[in-house]
Amino acid sequence: MAVGGFGAVDASANDFNGKITLSIVITCIVAASSGLIFGYDIGISGGVTTMKPFLEKFFPGILRKAASAETNMYCVYDSEVMTLFTSSLYLAGLVSSLLASRVTTALGRRNTMILGGCFFFAGGAMNGAAENIAMLILGRILLGLGVGFTNQAAPVYLSEIAPPKWRGAFNTGFQFFIGIGVVAANCINYVTASHKWGWRLSLGLAIVPATIMTIGGFLISDTPSSLVERGKIDQARQALRKARGPMIDVEPELEQVIKWSQVSKVVEQESFFTIFEKQYRPQLVMAFAIPFSQQLTGINIVAFYAPNIFQSVGFGNSSALLSAIILGLVNLASILVSAAVVDRFGRRFLFIVGGIQMLVCQIVVAIVLALATGVHGTEHMSMGNAIVILVLLCFYAAGFGCSWGPLCWLVPSEIFPLKIRSTGQSIAIAMQFLTIFILSQTFLTMLCHFKFGAFLFYAGWIAVITIFIILYLPETKGIPLDSMYTIWGKHWYWRRFTVKEQVNQDNLP
Repeated sequence: MAVGGFGAVDASANDFNGKITLSIVITCIVAASSGLIFGYDIGISGGVTTMKPFLEKFFPGILRKAASAETNMYCVYDSEVMTLFTSSLYLAGLVSSLLASRVTTALGRRNTMILGGCFFFAGGAMNGAAENIAMLILGRILLGLGVGFTNQAAPVYLSEIAPPKWRGAFNTGFQFFIGIGVVAANCINYVTASHKWGWRLSLGLAIVPATIMTIGGFLISDTPSSLVERGKIDQARQALRKARGPMIDVEPELEQVIKWSQVSKVVEQESFFTIFEKQYRPQLVMAFAIPFSQQLTGINIVAFYAPNIFQSVGFGNSSALLSAIILGLVNLASILVSAAVVDRFGRRFLFIVGGIQMLVCQIVVAIVLALATGVHGTEHMSMGNAIVILVLLCFYAAGFGCSWGPLCWLVPSEIFPLKIRSTGQSIAIAMQFLTIFILSQTFLTMLCHFKFGAFLFYAGWIAVITIFIILYLPETKGIPLDSMYTIWGKHWYWRRFTVKEQVNQDNLP
């Protein structure tokens, strides 16, 4: 038995005819499309900040710095206002993700996604029409509110509606749509970069993914668990029939969902604090550790500033944007690989393999940068070395897309019992936004001072979190959500926090 792992768990007891139906596929695709808005923003922000008309209007100091022969390549984009433009979204997302716990309980998963789409639409429209920094920041805040709501609700929706055997593959769809959003945004930036008004179109087109996911939300039903939680039993029965197929008897599964909901309502008044009880210590640690660790791989920093990084190391503006497109396509392809194997090889395997791949790439990138640009980053980098950096970052993005990308959404959404599921997911998403906010606020300054050492910084963290996964994350592959508590009682470390009465209770969520 591997450290942190265990033998097979009987996952079939409550797997009520968990077959893939056309309705399940369509519903999960629509729900996963919520990832479009997050991906679009990740991709669009970095590209827009390389556009000269945008910089002339809002950040002229960066253009002056870039024209200075004394500025080293690492410090060109070191600007407090620039980082505020990028990171303000994540501060708003932090706030809305904490509120989303109550909102999803009151309104349901689907309606929370729709609400997020509306906020994102308003933010995109305001950014496209921005005339000053204040409008830009306000638009980013609205975008952040939208992303916070959808990132909390969509992964939980997917985990609750998907058959346990295929939960990993369907939940990976959320990350896949994030990848589509990133690639689409980079392509739009590439086309619009040559036009004076291009930045307005890039920012304003955020209303398109917002419209797609909002309209799609109206076309699907909420999850049976969410409907039962709000007392809508008949609608939950209809949703189950639609999901499982007309020939399947859904009453046993519905009765089980009702039982979970009744147990969860016993602690409804103290639901936020319940997660801090000793018996939920493993889930609480993972709610903090997994999203925190994902951001310490450095992926969103690379995605935000990929065009800036490529432009700094020797690519021209259009070449830098094209390189970002290539990076996004590699990430997208790797997510498909993850979806194909996550329910076969398991979550731990992908975490470990992807972590090792990213670790090696970050170290080699740091070495190439140090040798090519010198210790102070003032030497000119050749096109050959710039291409080497691009290839290494593509391998890095592939490692992330197979592991931490989709699994950061999947694992937190499946490990929480129903009574703390909304709270747990809110904590996980809030932790992610808090970490992104801190890193995006500090990355450009850190890059300026650490230079190539910034990539060694992330390499060190990747090593630490990979060891953490090996030691402390049990396998969740194929286990029904209502049986997920069994994995902690079998783990070498977490079993000390497990309440025996809880494990012995029949199907306690």
